[in-house]
Amino acid sequence: MRAARLIKMVLLLQYRPSMTAAELARELEVSERTVARDAQALSEAGVPVYADRGRAGGYRLVGGYRALPRSLTGLGGGPLTGLARNEAEALFLSGVPAALREMGLEDTASAARLKVSAALLPSLRDAPLAAAQRFHLDAPNWFTEPRTPDLLPAVAGAVWDDRRITARYRRARQTVERDLEPYGLVLKAGVWYVCARVVDAGTGGDFRTYRIDRFTAVDVREDAFTRDAAFDLPGFWSAQAERFARSLWRAEAVVRLSPQGVRMLEHAVDPLAARRALAGAGEPDGAGRVTVTLPVESEEVAHAQLTALGPEAEVLAPAGLRERFVRDARRMAGLYEA
Repeated sequence: MRAARLIKMVLLLQYRPSMTAAELARELEVSERTVARDAQALSEAGVPVYADRGRAGGYRLVGGYRALPRSLTGLGGGPLTGLARNEAEALFLSGVPAALREMGLEDTASAARLKVSAALLPSLRDAPLAAAQRFHLDAPNWFTEPRTPDLLPAVAGAVWDDRRITARYRRARQTVERDLEPYGLVLKAGVWYVCARVVDAGTGGDFRTYRIDRFTAVDVREDAFTRDAAFDLPGFWSAQAERFARSLWRAEAVVRLSPQGVRMLEHAVDPLAARRALAGAGEPDGAGRVTVTLPVESEEVAHAQLTALGPEAEVLAPAGLRERFVRDARRMAGLYEA
């Protein structure tokens, strides 16, 4: 822990001409007294850290010092200017800070960014800040409070290290246990999923998707697994997501849409269902309205979704769904006529 902190301190001072004790304490999440002790330890290890006294003082590296791997032999560190494998992998996720934090990789990514910054020419030192001020990814949906699954760090560690896990999870009213080879993690609208191959007898090594917040226990095993080089995480997830959406369509609704209703449809119902319905739409009538056959989950769900379109949609079938809207229209007319 201390060795990593000392390395980070050297990188910070290499990246900036000078830093106050308060600035270093804030970056390293320690007290100013600990910063002073760490500076003394670096000096004793041969790293030329110089302390300027006084109110405007601080710490700096003497004479344009550049840290090399051999400089860290007394600190227990590895290569300072070269990236370790886990740092290189975490660096590719630096644009998703919340996900890094939830997976327990924030410190690893921070060390990687510092190493990259320290290796840049002085004229490029502001590049990481410039990028961070121009792009930010906020994955969760609006009006929801995302909750990080307690077992996410354990699953993430197994994914990175290619380690098998034994997971217990809730399914309906029972708890099921599975031996899994966790291939990848997916963060979808604030919900974490793991894509894994099931290694239990009788499954044939199927790949499946599990919501991590439904895991009740995860045991990370010592034995590693060999990845199937043909497995494509983005492709697998895309196919699974589409298959899941289609599995929910158990009924159809015939709807006549105004031009405004056509534009609103994809915002009121499942976008995949809307695109499928509009692709099969007939020719517009004299008023510009088109008739579509919309895949829906049920009459209840269709009623709730299509209500948002108001008078821009007329349900033609099934009869039960049309009758729901007839009753709604009568009730609403009664309210406003009064």
